[in-house]
Amino acid sequence: MQTFLEQLPIVINALNEGFLQTLKLFFVTLIGALPLGLIISFGSMSRFRVVSAICKTIVWIIRGTPLMIQLLIIYYFPGLVLGNAVWGGGESGRFLAAATAFIINYACYFSEIYRGGIQGVPSGQEEAGLVLGMTRRQIFFHVTLLQMIKRIVPPMSNEIITLVKDTSLARIIALQEIIWAGQSFMKGSQGISGVIWPLFFTAVYYLVWNGILTILLGRLEKKLDYFE
Repeated sequence: MQTFLEQLPIVINALNEGFLQTLKLFFVTLIGALPLGLIISFGSMSRFRVVSAICKTIVWIIRGTPLMIQLLIIYYFPGLVLGNAVWGGGESGRFLAAATAFIINYACYFSEIYRGGIQGVPSGQEEAGLVLGMTRRQIFFHVTLLQMIKRIVPPMSNEIITLVKDTSLARIIALQEIIWAGQSFMKGSQGISGVIWPLFFTAVYYLVWNGILTILLGRLEKKLDYFE
């Protein structure tokens, strides 16, 4: 039986690989969800009632159901119900399905934050811009956008921190992220079985990464204080 010191390098290597997968899912989700959320927020505020109703219904469904259920549906529904395994097999297919589910889920949450930030800017500023001859596009990018960013940073920061922890839900479709890596040593991985301490080690990764993000987002919030 291997000693703790013999197990440690094996465990750390596995956890590092799992954490890289976690970081990859985290960044891909942000890259996809941030712009998609803005598009959905525009749709929700659209003057076209059909577009607005569709966007609001999608947001209501996504925000009203668990992310875990959404992961299972997105990954298994095409193959089991439609007979078309669009995600393919292997780790890459599971990652693509997980990223799709996370992007849609977080885009809907971000859209409500965007909407609140945009609608929180006094309407008189838009009217003043129109009087000065500015187009609505110019008003948004030169007047509304900067003030909106200041308003949305705190709630957006909370969602980003939550995203770090939510990535662990991807193991429900067997994506080998860091929790999956830590749990594997309980079941038997690389000659190690029946040990639980690697699972506790995963908390350190989350704490460190969340700490880094908290510092970075806090600095961003302070830099935006001049809008007050």
